[in-house]
Amino acid sequence: MKDKIRVGITHGDFNGISYEIIMKTFSDASINEFFMPVVYGSAKAAAYYRKVLNLEQFNFNQINSVDEANPKKTNILNVSDNVKVEMGIPTQASKLSAMKALDAAAADLRDGKIDVIVTCPTDKSNSTSELPDFTGHTEYFAAKFNVADYMAVMISDLMKIGFVTGNIPLVQAAESINMDLALSKLCVLNNCLKTDFIIRAPRIAVLSLNPHDGEEEKNIIRPMIEEAKSKGILAFGTYSSDGFFASGAFRNFDAVLAMYYDQGMIPFKSIGLSRGVNYTAGLPVVRTSPAHGAGHDIAGKGMALPNSLRDAIFLAAEIHSNRSTQSEIIANPLQVKMEHRSEMK
Repeated sequence: MKDKIRVGITHGDFNGISYEIIMKTFSDASINEFFMPVVYGSAKAAAYYRKVLNLEQFNFNQINSVDEANPKKTNILNVSDNVKVEMGIPTQASKLSAMKALDAAAADLRDGKIDVIVTCPTDKSNSTSELPDFTGHTEYFAAKFNVADYMAVMISDLMKIGFVTGNIPLVQAAESINMDLALSKLCVLNNCLKTDFIIRAPRIAVLSLNPHDGEEEKNIIRPMIEEAKSKGILAFGTYSSDGFFASGAFRNFDAVLAMYYDQGMIPFKSIGLSRGVNYTAGLPVVRTSPAHGAGHDIAGKGMALPNSLRDAIFLAAEIHSNRSTQSEIIANPLQVKMEHRSEMK
């Protein structure tokens, strides 16, 4: 068996459901057979939730650095000592702690001390004078790793949806869309499907901005699709969002490119229910996150489901493995081919 994948998990907003879903996920000991988890967070906050949620049979292995991590246990690397848990209330202290965890995990990821990173949700609206510029995990990692062309991709067993614009007001989204931006996002999505999901010739559906043909479709989106086709990208559309998802047409494609956030997120969450993963495509590293928020309204009530976090961990591992396989093929294609033939005998 190959070495376990080292998964860094940031605790996000500790006043939300992060510790509940982390402990519920790793209460299943079998998951530790595949991964070596390292939670970047607060041992004090973890102990608080263990007691509140009556999960005291669950134990973290407290460490001071990744080098001390036990591959058979769920490790917690303490980045915040003086924390005050206020369940259900996003505070400046909880955001500051979330950012400390992010910075520590990102540094270890850059240094190769962990293989992938999974971020528990935090509250973007909870600004603090010390960290005024945080607009989201996607943008954070793009800036940390100096990547200009990236995108958020929502992933479930049923669909993959990328977005031309982020979670911004609809008026701003419409004003932001141009041919260069749409084409660059389509290229990121296409490359992601090929590299991270090993889909040789991905078919991508492109949604229209307007329910019926408008200026954007005629002057921007459809010309962009034609340009993409000239580059060998199998892009199709445009499709009106309502009929496209209601009819199940999304099942005929490997991924969907939405023009704005709600256009893709509403059907994704409606169809995917409690499952789904937020993946940042275009990065040189692998970062995933549960496809839900911090859950302040149910914090400490024992109601949070760990499904999405578990999916995020397994997806991060799958993408890491796919990238490693791709690297091996590129480095020594003959050797990989011979090994594959040997396995088939």
